[in-house]
Amino acid sequence: MNHSSLTPIPIPTFVLFRACLIMFTSAFLAIAHAAEPMSINTRSGVTIGGHDTVAYHAPETIEKHKAVKGNKDLTVEWNGAVWQFTRLENQEAFLADPDRYRPAYGGHCANALSIGEGLIRTNGKTWEIYENQLYVFYAPRGRKRWNDGNWKSYKTDADKAWREILANQ
Repeated sequence: MNHSSLTPIPIPTFVLFRACLIMFTSAFLAIAHAAEPMSINTRSGVTIGGHDTVAYHAPETIEKHKAVKGNKDLTVEWNGAVWQFTRLENQEAFLADPDRYRPAYGGHCANALSIGEGLIRTNGKTWEIYENQLYVFYAPRGRKRWNDGNWKSYKTDADKAWREILANQ
């Protein structure tokens, strides 16, 4: 093969810049939040079952109440977990403000924390948005308990349990 006949494919500068920015931001954020325990698949490291954490906040997702699976090729490593996204814009939104989009309690079951059961992993399929914060649940009955009861009181209990877990790490 004659290598002199190969022509490099130009990559637009903005694409390179965007890719570098995403990698740098992802690395920085991973270091900044490394102490929080995350609900992850122990084999893949993926959190919330591979669902797009930004997409939960979209009006159409809230209306249909169906979690949206992310793309395995659009990921970010943050806080010891792999996050998958449906679109580049969602990935960028997460990188710009992960605290806005990440689930409460590292993606662990909010109901389990509120009743003293500790850290229970979730798959991202059972969820709710309260005051613009994503909460995930192990099972539909936990979500139902929060929706039918005093979720603010349950949140207070879960917050207390979460603080204790963080303090004892």
